[in-house]
Amino acid sequence: MTRMRLTAASVIGGIVYASTLIAPIAGFAAPSLDQLTDLTGKASVIVTLKGRDTFTSEYRYDVSVRNHSSDSLIADSLVIVLDKITNLAGEDHEGLTGESLLTRFDVLGHDGETSDGKPFFRVPVGPAPDLGPLTDSLPAGIRLRNKDYLAVFTPSFKVLGQKRPPPEPKQAQQTPAAPGQPGTIPTTPSRNSVDKLIQLLIKKGVVTEEEWRKANQP
Repeated sequence: MTRMRLTAASVIGGIVYASTLIAPIAGFAAPSLDQLTDLTGKASVIVTLKGRDTFTSEYRYDVSVRNHSSDSLIADSLVIVLDKITNLAGEDHEGLTGESLLTRFDVLGHDGETSDGKPFFRVPVGPAPDLGPLTDSLPAGIRLRNKDYLAVFTPSFKVLGQKRPPPEPKQAQQTPAAPGQPGTIPTTPSRNSVDKLIQLLIKKGVVTEEEWRKANQP
């Protein structure tokens, strides 16, 4: 088997390239419900009845979120919760049993339930990562099947989500060193890691000090 000896340039180049890859990788998973806040007062829902199946008593809605605040909302954090269903009298519980009217409906295609058992739907993410001020989101499709075929009802929704934090202020530029005084070069953690790795390679004989000096010449 032929044994190849790595050159100092290839070793050092690989180390420097690898050091540029040391950066946090942003995940794409939507935040969990316990990370979200109630956006009442900041956002509302726009409910549009898209269709009704008389035979099955199924109602189809498009429900979108409108951002009323001056803040941007993180698009993939937005969740629509079916908060309650009211009858013609504006009541959301049965008068005799005290049972929630939500239990009288089949909620189809929801993404899960809150800790108190209310179904929720995640809002589709559009081309922008944020829902800006005074803008509307893409609609979530919501289907409700009424077990009491002749009862008239009104669904009510609330919005959960996260506000986009303001950008961090830029750090002030470093003041140049006064004439006659040596300048201070900040040492970053990635540079320290590279230096330690080079010393280890020199110690093991993979790279010589002479090769290292030549590779660092401008």
